[in-house]
Amino acid sequence: MVAITLPDGSVKSFEGPVRGSEVAASIGAGLAKAALAIKINGDVKDLATTIATDAKIEIVTTKHPDALELLRHDAAHVLAEAAKELYPDVQVTFGPATETGFYYDFARAEPFTPEDLEVLEAKMREIVERDEPISRDVWSRDQAVEYFKSIGEKYKAEHIGNIPADEDISVYTQGVFTDLCTGPHLPSTGKLGKAFKLLKVSGAYWRGDANNDQLQRVYGTAFATKEELEAYLTQLEEAEKRDHRRIGREMDLFHIQEEAVGSVFWHPKGWRLYRTVEGYMRRRLEQAAYVEVKTPQLIDRALWEASGHWEKFRENMFTVATEDNKVLALKPMNCPGHVQIFRQGLTSYRQLPLRMAEFGSCHRYEPSGALHGIMRVRAFTQDDAHIFCTEDQITSETIKFCDLLQSVYKDFGFTDVKVKFSDRPETRAGDDSIWDQAEGALKEAVEAAGLPYTLNPGEGAFYGPKLEFVLRDAIGRDWQCGTLQVDFVLPQRLDASYVGEDSQKHRPVMLHRAILGSFERFLGILIEQFAGKFPLWLAPTQVVVATITNEADSYAEEVSETLKAAGLRVETDLRNEKINYKVREHSLAKVPALLVVGKREATERTVAMRRLGGDKQEVLALDEVLNRLKEEAQAPA
Repeated sequence: MVAITLPDGSVKSFEGPVRGSEVAASIGAGLAKAALAIKINGDVKDLATTIATDAKIEIVTTKHPDALELLRHDAAHVLAEAAKELYPDVQVTFGPATETGFYYDFARAEPFTPEDLEVLEAKMREIVERDEPISRDVWSRDQAVEYFKSIGEKYKAEHIGNIPADEDISVYTQGVFTDLCTGPHLPSTGKLGKAFKLLKVSGAYWRGDANNDQLQRVYGTAFATKEELEAYLTQLEEAEKRDHRRIGREMDLFHIQEEAVGSVFWHPKGWRLYRTVEGYMRRRLEQAAYVEVKTPQLIDRALWEASGHWEKFRENMFTVATEDNKVLALKPMNCPGHVQIFRQGLTSYRQLPLRMAEFGSCHRYEPSGALHGIMRVRAFTQDDAHIFCTEDQITSETIKFCDLLQSVYKDFGFTDVKVKFSDRPETRAGDDSIWDQAEGALKEAVEAAGLPYTLNPGEGAFYGPKLEFVLRDAIGRDWQCGTLQVDFVLPQRLDASYVGEDSQKHRPVMLHRAILGSFERFLGILIEQFAGKFPLWLAPTQVVVATITNEADSYAEEVSETLKAAGLRVETDLRNEKINYKVREHSLAKVPALLVVGKREATERTVAMRRLGGDKQEVLALDEVLNRLKEEAQAPA
């Protein structure tokens, strides 16, 4: 007998081994028709999988949390089948599901065009209509190599040839198309549905190595329903309008050029925005009793070796050799430097927790293909801090940090924040007992903070588990920004200690934490969150005073100086241009408030105020405008 436990706790018994499809049918005909796969003891498997022993199962339908990845995975394979039918000379490599869709890498002499994508998509829909059964086979490695060589798929054959000879190879066939894959897959191509869309083509390299052949990567997305697909495509359109690179040019905030790949040239307006955010964060940290420090940019490799970062991050570190044979590294993170400050002199338990913050300039080598505007760069600044505390203080410090983080996000307009708990990765420092201790402490702390969380297995830092804070923006995209990590390892490796109440030395716990993460990336997120239409307190230029006639020039200057004296960021436009031209230009530059003055306003000491996005103006006394704007421009907290 095989006992199958269903999600509601009920048990169905079968006389012998049973397939997933049979389990679904035994529950109901409707479920059997809707079934896409089966989840056996937590692992998603093909619906045709045989269950030979007692197990807990879930039937995966389009409403199941695991369905989307399955659909996207199959969409990639349907794309590959379509490409082979349309272009027999194409070679297929690999095509995984991603967080936002799927892609497949192809080797083809001719580049794919936008028109080709339309043809490919139409062929994919045809394959779905054919509702081809998808079946799994297991071959020996050599059998698989010979097969893919025989059909001219040299990339597949090369990959399989690197697999141990005694390892079985899983292949899936749909129609006449057979592909290497570990699965799982849908029972047939018809189950994919038609809620998919091919989006773009880009370059890629075989095995991700720039020394290898260049491939063409076709991107697409897929959803369970057409409504979800349309919502996502609308989001993409809105995201394109909000692209921080385009808005950055329009607002004259920054630029990036080839002579400094991955580094940002901040223009005056962009730097004002940067300093506004930095000033806000500095005030919040001071209120929360953090002390600010500054650590060196170049540090001897010996410290990075001692901390473990050299072994873990060496390939992402910029280094320089000196004449005395020293190797120095530009710091990729700030934590080892903060431990060095903590170690100077004796620290008493009475001084803990010690909250040490730094707006630390860091450098990491990112592949050029991964760089993206100011969102992904090589030179960046972190709003980094490390809290040195006792084990008993972990929970209280976590609660305080979570409260601060949520307050900061709210001030920037982000109220939908999710938390992920990332536990031990495969490659890590410290033994399991230390990780048990750290993970237990962090779980207790986040639960005490009252924050619901989801598990993110294996994604912790190499020295400790972490919380990842994911905020959702105005158009529904998720951005992981803040982190909190509990670290028992680094204080031990770098010999940090404090004197306890018993007059003995003890190891502090180190809480690594950031709220914004990278300033550059967070500013990119802010630009897209507001589409450049910042609230007054954030806007690089808060007010422009523009004249209708040159007769009002002196009054315009007086208005500007009055506003500047009140702390507002003001520009004056005295150009001999028509006022409608000026209004349009400053609207494109996304200036929140435009004060228009002419001869009448100069005589009456008034201004005509226009708000960004509005088509009306208010004529107000100068003092009233000053008080309104001054109050509105106050930064939160």
